[in-house]
Amino acid sequence: MTPTTQTDSSGNGQTYRGPFAIMTVLFFMWGFMTVFNDILIPRFKEAFTLSYFQAMLVQFAFFGAYFVGSLLYFFISWIAGDPIAKIGYKNGVVIGLLISALGSALFWPAATSVSYPLFLIALFIVGMGFAMLQIACNPYVTILGPERTASSRLNLAQAFNSFGTTTGPLIGGYLIFQYFAKSGVSGVDSVKVPYLAFCIVFLILAAVFFAIYLPHVGEGRIEPGAGALKYPHVVLGVIAIFMYVGGEVSIGSSIINFLGEPKVAAMSAIDASKYVSLFWGGMLIGRFMGAVELSEMKRLNKQLWLVAIPILGFLLFWVLRSWNSDQKQFDFAGGWTVVQNYLPMLALCWLLFQFGKGNAGRTLAIFCATIAALLIAAIAIGGHVAMWCVVGVGLFTSIGWPNIFSLALEGTGIYKSQVSSLLVMAVVGGACLPPMMGKIADVTGSLQSAFIVPLIAYAYVGFYGLIGHKIGRNREVPAA
Repeated sequence: MTPTTQTDSSGNGQTYRGPFAIMTVLFFMWGFMTVFNDILIPRFKEAFTLSYFQAMLVQFAFFGAYFVGSLLYFFISWIAGDPIAKIGYKNGVVIGLLISALGSALFWPAATSVSYPLFLIALFIVGMGFAMLQIACNPYVTILGPERTASSRLNLAQAFNSFGTTTGPLIGGYLIFQYFAKSGVSGVDSVKVPYLAFCIVFLILAAVFFAIYLPHVGEGRIEPGAGALKYPHVVLGVIAIFMYVGGEVSIGSSIINFLGEPKVAAMSAIDASKYVSLFWGGMLIGRFMGAVELSEMKRLNKQLWLVAIPILGFLLFWVLRSWNSDQKQFDFAGGWTVVQNYLPMLALCWLLFQFGKGNAGRTLAIFCATIAALLIAAIAIGGHVAMWCVVGVGLFTSIGWPNIFSLALEGTGIYKSQVSSLLVMAVVGGACLPPMMGKIADVTGSLQSAFIVPLIAYAYVGFYGLIGHKIGRNREVPAA
């Protein structure tokens, strides 16, 4: 694949569109497979007669592997030098895919022996593979072109990740709870074939990545030590990822219970679940819009896409919410009732991108300020206003991960992979902040007041976008 060259005063001027397109497949795959955990939890809870705590060990095993894998990578790079700088990004991806394939393959013996601990081990290994993929892929995407458009590329790649998280539950639920159940398969046996298919897909992708040409961009001099920690904007970026993931997971995990509160919407879990898809689907729309706004596309084309993307997303939401599974027909009037109040959020998102003016830090700060305002309104007002404020957060939190990641990686030279390992390690925020939010809700007797936790988290992320990513940026960094 031949790189396409364009003028770039800040780097080598090359944009690698072919390799970037291939990398988006990986972003889709780990998004698609990550949300399968939400399907596994109720399946395992029923099959093994587990408590809620025991069933939630699924997430603990999976996301714990991110932390352990990233921490292990960081220590190796500290002692012996950056592993990816030695083996290359392509080989790092291949290793991550092979580890993920091994973990997926273990689902078959785990189901055959009906062993919940073996399932957790399998999930831990899959998570370790994904950690390696994240460490390799995120920085690689940022350097497959000019540094000034790194946020745009990472937003676009993360949009495909969101596409995976949007379609994953639909397909996973159908396969595990319907298709294989109809075939006479019961209990944990229903996960055998899906995860065997994942194993095969990972092996095929590993073979493809091993065989194709990917440019050795950004690899260079190898130095041991914790060089990444010498730069304040990196350390502050790690905290920002911790806060961002913790805030996002806290809100996403509490939506159904929040909408069920009498002072908010008093909805049943089934009705409230319709709005969860709006939260996560908003991230998909926001990331595609972010990829456009932060790109170097012509202004007219950029504005056309910034209008078209939310309209198409809204129409998709309307169609999906109009399908009546019981009657096997569309009810567009009913679907409109669910999604109509989402239109002002989309209009506001378009307006905020105009204020961001294609600057990753400024856009991040503006969006986080908006999230803070929505959460304050949710805490203070209640009712359906609070409901839509919380659901709308998904749209504005969309650009958080790619913008923080690209800002933290800027100017780190040969330390990019080590910085990436620290940033991926900070995903542990998703395991730390939700329990804090739950504790506040237990003590106060109100989930509404507990939104102070993600409010503080997003306030910090806004600080990073406004000021934090600039701190210490005048320091000399060894070039790759």
